[in-house]
Amino acid sequence: MAQLYPHPLLLLLFLLAAAGVSAGGSDGAHVSAVVAEKGLAFAKDVLIGEAVRSLTPLRLPGVEKALRVPFLGGVRVAASNITLFHLDVGGNSTVHPGGSGLVVVASGITANISMHWSYRYDSWLLPIEISDSGTASILVQGMEVGITMVIKNSNGSLALSVLHCGCYVKDLVISLDGGASWFYQGFINAFEDHIKAAVEKAIPENIIEGAGKLDSFLQGLPRTVSLDDVAALNMTFVNDPHYGNSSIEFDINGLITSAVAKTTNNLQKHPHLSLSCGGASKMLSLSLDEDVFNSALDVYFKAGSMHWVVDKVPDQSLLNTASWKFIIPRLYWNYPNDDMLLNISMASSPVIKITSEKIGATINADMIIDVIDGKQTVPVACISVVVSASGVVETSGNKVYGRVGLDDFSLALKWSKIGNIYMSLIQGVIRVFLNTVCMPYLNSRLGNGFVLPVVHGFTLQDVYILTSAERLTLCSDVIFTNASSLASLAFL
Repeated sequence: MAQLYPHPLLLLLFLLAAAGVSAGGSDGAHVSAVVAEKGLAFAKDVLIGEAVRSLTPLRLPGVEKALRVPFLGGVRVAASNITLFHLDVGGNSTVHPGGSGLVVVASGITANISMHWSYRYDSWLLPIEISDSGTASILVQGMEVGITMVIKNSNGSLALSVLHCGCYVKDLVISLDGGASWFYQGFINAFEDHIKAAVEKAIPENIIEGAGKLDSFLQGLPRTVSLDDVAALNMTFVNDPHYGNSSIEFDINGLITSAVAKTTNNLQKHPHLSLSCGGASKMLSLSLDEDVFNSALDVYFKAGSMHWVVDKVPDQSLLNTASWKFIIPRLYWNYPNDDMLLNISMASSPVIKITSEKIGATINADMIIDVIDGKQTVPVACISVVVSASGVVETSGNKVYGRVGLDDFSLALKWSKIGNIYMSLIQGVIRVFLNTVCMPYLNSRLGNGFVLPVVHGFTLQDVYILTSAERLTLCSDVIFTNASSLASLAFL
């Protein structure tokens, strides 16, 4: 029907801009993501599961002790190949955001440890060395692990540090196998304190090491993400994360910039944005300022991407000069029965205005009437068309859909080679063109829906959109679908 050149992102932007969101100010964050209590619990469970997988198996240092035993003399007892091979956290874990950071506590943890034991001694009764060896299984009970982390803004990136990490082991049950294990049980119990201390030391060390790798990963995230060869998304973090009683908010610059322009970091402060999912319990809410959409439209406008050539319409006779001989007589006299094209380009960047009820868009375009005269394309007139449109956003699953409709429009003649054109005479035809060509085409694209992007291995579920003045908030739950995707990351 029509040949359209803008990047498909423009359709998504208009779709998202067809529902509503609260301005953070032109000098602050324009995208805000809030991880709610339910989302923090989900993230905690995922990361604990991945931490358990990375911690097991965990080799612990061996030990050798010399004991003095009546009638036997000096006995050397050794434990080696001590390996923690299983951890069971269960459901006794909590996460608490606070003013200083995140506190994660897991209690009632059980673990299984295997080891090799041996002993030897020289008896004054016999001139030979006596020795024995075997294996042992150890049940760790009542273990508790706690970690306090803080995430801060570091020159536009996120920096994670561990303020405190500790581990406490309540009890060990050691069972020996092999040799005369029943006789040596008392000797092996001498290792209980060593094994407790080794576990309480190794687990925090490994967690802190993993946190350091996660910090490197976060600080290595790109400041800009290229959308295509025209536009890039400014992913600079603004301000430190805000820790609420049961949530964390991350603020991002979020504006769309030219892919070839150097992005400057904008770190100015703005008031904390109060985001809500309308009372619903959701894991994640993502809020976008209307400036995000307007910045994207401005980038594509300046790149010359907003160009539309219309060569087919439902009533194809309208694109022939014969249909206009009574409305624009000189057009038909100069070019009888010639086909026409409508060459449409933006005169200025479209402007999006978000309200709580809808999204409004003002589009200022120049429509040049081209006549195909033999092998030549001749521009004969240019009409300024200012369109006001609005729409709504709907969701289904993890897809976002939109509908847009024409509100009003105005026409003005910019120049003409075929005499004066009375706008009142062509207004009805232009209205039909907008309603039967432009709006249906846009709605056909928006009606296909857009799958919301998310980190690989995760899926958004039950997405819905909440609108407010100048801000669009998407609320969603998250499902972890691919454990291997996290396990492959260096910090895990």
